[in-house]
Amino acid sequence: MFVAIGWVLVIGSVIGSFVGVGGHVLALLQPFELLCIFGAAIGAFVVSNPTSTLKKTIKAIPSCFKTGGYTKEKYLELIALLYELLQKARKEGMMSLEADVMAPEESVLFQKYPHVLEDHHLLDFIVDYLRMMSGGNVNVLEVQDLMDEELATHHAEASVAANAIQKMADGLPAFGIVAAVMGVVHTMGSVGAPPAVLGEMIAGALVGTFLGILLAYGFIGPVADLLNAKARAAAKPYQCVKAVLLASLSGYAPPIAVEFGRKVLFTADRPSFQELDDAVRATKMPKSA
Repeated sequence: MFVAIGWVLVIGSVIGSFVGVGGHVLALLQPFELLCIFGAAIGAFVVSNPTSTLKKTIKAIPSCFKTGGYTKEKYLELIALLYELLQKARKEGMMSLEADVMAPEESVLFQKYPHVLEDHHLLDFIVDYLRMMSGGNVNVLEVQDLMDEELATHHAEASVAANAIQKMADGLPAFGIVAAVMGVVHTMGSVGAPPAVLGEMIAGALVGTFLGILLAYGFIGPVADLLNAKARAAAKPYQCVKAVLLASLSGYAPPIAVEFGRKVLFTADRPSFQELDDAVRATKMPKSA
């Protein structure tokens, strides 16, 4: 929604200012310039990226037009789940979590938190480290290093599409210049034509540079920035889980451990202390069917 609004603002501002000074919109309609710029950019994009990146990019682009991600309510659900798991481990021992982590989809405890169950990657992250913790004799620093490596890998994978699109955006001004130079070459071949004709041809050639810069900084580049922002936001639930589990491994009680997780969240989505306390207290009450 906001992507479309932003694009409309870009087009409206640029075209509106051009028309406002007496320009003719039809002069900017140069389909063969667009063919040169987009065709060359897409070709370079295909050459410079492996098939896996191409697939991830195609899959990632629709996400720009979707809302979603983790909200305050989802974070409260995630933290409440972690609290219940740690509280159970504290009372009954880490081995009491074995059945839950081996088959989380069948676990009554996990089934109370459907949003976490739906996020398969995050679910795997949680149960993998709980399984490791239940094995005993784990070093906090070593687990932290392992989590850091896994999160770095996760972020690198999540940023693949954004980085590829950003490189494409970086190349668009250059391809615009290519289109403009080709237009100038064509114009020089018609140097004997009347001035009015030459002026129209030169203007058409300059549109190539204009389109390359406009597409790069007004359309394609912002899409890459948005995908990067979504990738950073998608990493927060993992960082929350990491903070809670490491705090638990360091000996903190579950109510304090989940506070570590709350503190790493962005302020826009971070529950207040009271909201977290209410969510934790609610886990002690039987949930209605």
